Amino acid sequence: MSLKQVFCPSGVVPIYTLVWLRIALGLLGAGDILGNGIYYHWIHDAYSGFTFRYYGFEWVHPLPEPWLSVFFPVGFLLGLAVAAGWRFRITAPLFALCFTYLFLLEKAHYLNHAYLFVWLAWLLALTPAWREWSLDVRRDPRQWSPVAPRWSVYVFPLLMGLVYFFGGINKINHDWLLEALPLHLWLAARADMPVLGPVFALKSTAYVMAWGGMLLDLLAPFLLLHRRLRWVALALLLFFHATNHLIFNIGIFPYLSLVLTSLFFAPDWPLRFVQWLGRRIPRVADWRSRWRARLGEAVSPDRLWHPRPAALVLLVTVHALLPLRNHLFGSDVNWTEEGHRYSWRMMLRTKQGNGFYRVVDEQGMSRNVFPSDSLDDRRYSKLVTHPDMILQYAHHLRDVAKGPVEVYGHFKVRLNGRLRQDFIDPKVDLARTEWEWLRAKPWVLPEIRE
Repeated sequence: MSLKQVFCPSGVVPIYTLVWLRIALGLLGAGDILGNGIYYHWIHDAYSGFTFRYYGFEWVHPLPEPWLSVFFPVGFLLGLAVAAGWRFRITAPLFALCFTYLFLLEKAHYLNHAYLFVWLAWLLALTPAWREWSLDVRRDPRQWSPVAPRWSVYVFPLLMGLVYFFGGINKINHDWLLEALPLHLWLAARADMPVLGPVFALKSTAYVMAWGGMLLDLLAPFLLLHRRLRWVALALLLFFHATNHLIFNIGIFPYLSLVLTSLFFAPDWPLRFVQWLGRRIPRVADWRSRWRARLGEAVSPDRLWHPRPAALVLLVTVHALLPLRNHLFGSDVNWTEEGHRYSWRMMLRTKQGNGFYRVVDEQGMSRNVFPSDSLDDRRYSKLVTHPDMILQYAHHLRDVAKGPVEVYGHFKVRLNGRLRQDFIDPKVDLARTEWEWLRAKPWVLPEIRE
């Protein structure tokens, strides 16, 4: 696979890795939606009361009951429908819409893999992924096609390559490489694990994993492009993601990453795998023969949709520039969070904080508001370490007040186990402060390192 192949919309390749991606994304997304419903909605009721919304998407609100409770099983069923290829041209966009809505519901729940999944779901809905091994083809064999446009197969590993590469670039910083932080803190916290615990407690283990993770992320896209070295890269990435899954609770990300990594291999490998199973499991071969007997003439490649090359160039440009925007602010992104989201800054820092707001009315009377009294643990822990969320909650206090008020933030934060420091300028009235997208925030105090 090369960039020239990706941006050549007229070519076609075997469809089978695209079908594999459809099945995997449908199942992973279905499980993630239902899991969020069970954990955040039905157990913790995390979508009631005040929610942190993304700038530009303030209009996204939780559905009223009983519709919010209905939403999660519906999203789960749509994921299964996508995996099965049932009414794909209807269910795939609806599934992408459901996942996007869930992503936008609460900014405190932001995860890199959820943001990536939103892009993947919408891109998948634009592809002919239903034209093989699907209920749609079973219902109407005339829709069958053994090939897909080249872009629709290669755009997914290209995105995963950018995730790996920028994940490595972002690890090139003082704390990660020279102090093995925060990795050493996380590993030491698991020193009581059987067998591996004493190994995790060693500082040298943290250094090996920090440097190894950085090098693997940087080199993985290039190793995967090499026909002979991609098996080495796959083995290393399997170990890498298995270790992450063992040590950290990062949801579906290891599985999603391995699925996307598998797309670097030849586009027909799922077909060859099924054929191999057929030689060892006769029922698989019989099933495939009966399936093929139903198929009519394949769809002509000329009838497959090909986007303009400019659209693919724009897509890649956006994902290549967004991770670099933190350099516009001239601050430490791990401290200020400016440019953190959408940049594949994964597991690079640990932050803890606490604080309160001082609300002053027009008569000069002040009172302290502790957000921990009204927010659950996750939302509170994100609020106290993210300036945009501190500002949003200050505006919420301003809006619910009975008259004009001034709102001042008193927050202290520590980064990577260092001493707590003042995070927000307590002299700035946050009620009259607006968020600026591409300018540094002078009301966010810098970290002072001794």
